[in-house]
Amino acid sequence: MKKQASDMSRRQLLKALAIGGAAGAVATASGQALAAQPDAAPIAKKGSGYQESDHVRSYYDTLRS
Repeated sequence: MKKQASDMSRRQLLKALAIGGAAGAVATASGQALAAQPDAAPIAKKGSGYQESDHVRSYYDTLRS
């Protein structure tokens, strides 16, 4: 039985692994940088926000007692 010779020499294999590892690190870092960018501030709808209603006032009254 004949052994199959590899198409790549040892040096070429190590070079390919190093380049592939560096490319993977760059892809990971750029993905994290994109994920860390803050989104645009959401536009507040008219009337959305804190509104003191009857049930909120009754809750405040229970806190004072």
